[in-house]
Amino acid sequence: MLDYDKEAADYDALRGGEARAHEAAQAVLRLIPGRPGRLLDVACGTGIVTRRLAAARPGPRVTGADLTWAMVRRASARLPGAIVRADSRRLPFPSGTFDAVTSIWLLHLLTDPEDVRAVVAECARVLRPGGTYVTTVDKAAAHDVGSDIDAVLAARPRRPAADAPGTVTAHAVRYGLRPAGHGTFRGTGQGRSPRTAIADLNRGWFTLLPPGEPRTEELAARLAALPDQDRRRPDPRFGVRAFRRPADEDSGTSRPG
Repeated sequence: MLDYDKEAADYDALRGGEARAHEAAQAVLRLIPGRPGRLLDVACGTGIVTRRLAAARPGPRVTGADLTWAMVRRASARLPGAIVRADSRRLPFPSGTFDAVTSIWLLHLLTDPEDVRAVVAECARVLRPGGTYVTTVDKAAAHDVGSDIDAVLAARPRRPAADAPGTVTAHAVRYGLRPAGHGTFRGTGQGRSPRTAIADLNRGWFTLLPPGEPRTEELAARLAALPDQDRRRPDPRFGVRAFRRPADEDSGTSRPG
């Protein structure tokens, strides 16, 4: 996993900045009905999306939570007094506190399936009856846009998707939530070029191949032979899923615990 204390300073600029944050916030808001009284943005990072969620509608009280100190400092500058440092697997809030909970670009980072379960369980626990949980899903797959880069990388061994839609849905249902909608949004500025794909490959991203391994070198050489080394291919379209806790709590499933 990336060191987000080191990544914080350049995180927004390298990942689509305000344009991508706008797309993400709009996709989330389309899945949250009405005007939530309290919204929690789990793993809020620099707060670039959280701030847009707070500003989009009059009335909601928005809280952001992140585990990384550098991210918390940056988010706090955007939303003073609204950011807490917290582990998403053990949120420091009473059950039923929030009308909406979001986790954007979090679940795909978790390499332990138990951590994915724990995060979804906690998001469900702090959600009030009638509330909505929205999360991104299948992030890695969104980067495969059918380009010449994807054709070169098709045979690489990949990590199982921690945020696969079926996995996330199964956890949500287990903890009393029901599917309540889905959508996509454009990852503005996130299209890969051959040169950036080589750099990512050599960092060990999006593959199980270690840097320096012969197959890694072979793939890098094939990427280097592609035309237009600095031309970004199409932007990905990220998926989001919404889940709702029934207002009557008669969901027929187990409660978080």
